[in-house]
Amino acid sequence: MEAAGGATPPQPPAPATHPVVAPLAFLLEKWRGEGEGSFPTISSFRYGEELLFSHHPSKPVISYTQRTWKAASGEPMHAESGYWRPRPDGSIEVVIAQSTGLSEVQKGSYDAEKKTVTLQSELVGNASKVKQITRAFQVVDGELSYVVQMATVTTSLQPHLKALLKKI
Repeated sequence: MEAAGGATPPQPPAPATHPVVAPLAFLLEKWRGEGEGSFPTISSFRYGEELLFSHHPSKPVISYTQRTWKAASGEPMHAESGYWRPRPDGSIEVVIAQSTGLSEVQKGSYDAEKKTVTLQSELVGNASKVKQITRAFQVVDGELSYVVQMATVTTSLQPHLKALLKKI
């Protein structure tokens, strides 16, 4: 439809986030910080980390990338990427591919008011030892923290990684 004088009327601006993704807008940033890892079968370690949660407003999905490096030397350690698919009912599905070859399919829930996401593995693929992974994320006072727990064929579910990250 043309406006008076033959001009096309202005179009409304595109939304900043897809409506399904909007409740998780608190994650849509680049985050950087430090973490620590431990497990009964390995030595404890410290690491630097960067996470990126991004998305295109036309798609109901969040792209996720993560990389870590040794805190002392900066030498690369681990990387993973995947997709987070939130649902209007507060549930979420996540797929992650790790640089180690391991893949995860996780399901869980989010709480937009509390700014939390909790995930539980439905499938851990290409893993001879890892049987279960959980992830819990929370944003408080502009800082993103998380805890990853893991179970293997020889150990029960227990903390493996934790980190505190700030927006950059």
